[in-house]
Amino acid sequence: MEFLSLLQYSAPVALAALGEIVVQKSGVINIGLEGSMLSAAFFGMLTCLLTHSPWLGLGVAVFAALLAALIFGVFAIYLGADQVVVGTATNLLALGVTGSVFRSKFGGTDQLISIPRIGAFHGVDPLMIFMVLSVPLIWFVLQKTAWGLAVRACGEYPKAADAAGFSVHRLQMQSLLVGGLYAGLAGGYLSLVIAGSFAENMTAGRGFVAIAMVTFGRWKPQLAFLAALLIGYAESLQYRFQTYGWNVPYQLMIALPYIVALLVLVIVGKGTVAPGALAQPYRKDK
Repeated sequence: MEFLSLLQYSAPVALAALGEIVVQKSGVINIGLEGSMLSAAFFGMLTCLLTHSPWLGLGVAVFAALLAALIFGVFAIYLGADQVVVGTATNLLALGVTGSVFRSKFGGTDQLISIPRIGAFHGVDPLMIFMVLSVPLIWFVLQKTAWGLAVRACGEYPKAADAAGFSVHRLQMQSLLVGGLYAGLAGGYLSLVIAGSFAENMTAGRGFVAIAMVTFGRWKPQLAFLAALLIGYAESLQYRFQTYGWNVPYQLMIALPYIVALLVLVIVGKGTVAPGALAQPYRKDK
């Protein structure tokens, strides 16, 4: 399989995982990543359908994901609610809203929708370039900048960041919005680049896979990106087997990326060291 096709299949998970690294480095785990991606995919498609502009659709996709991240952040960061519970509620809200609006507007899940896609030049689209450049960019920002140092301090020992004069909640919200940006690009990539369409629950668990790849990559963008390539390769196998005419149950091929994600997480995830304050709401008075 061509490497560019592998990048395309890997892009939704890779983009979401790269943004989630920044989020988790700040001490927050955004279980609502799936909902952010789904919202982005749907509202990006709907905007593109109405305006015939995939780039405007991508902008709305990012806005939808940022809004979902903002809602998550208000409850999980500022109000100190359980991050897993808030993230699950965000996912259910996104699934319900996108499904209801989709059915009310298009009348059913069998409705075929065709929208203009973001173009590519010799198989390379702009989001693919951004994804590849984001790997060293995120590493540099987290490891070599004052902001990145402060974010990592929030994830490891937030009291130290607070004592140094940083607002832990503000840094966590900033990190969450960075993750929302990448989630919006990931969801938009599904509907505006790969499919040129939308289906209910289109993300199909890719947000959860992205979170797993962050753990598998030990919170390092280069390793998480390689892990996403592995998932993209597993997803591409179903199309390769159809091309070759091999008699393999399609249900197995659809499940293969998730089986691979689970296996690598079980095998490689053991012994990984997460940020010390991950998923622990910070209270300044405690």
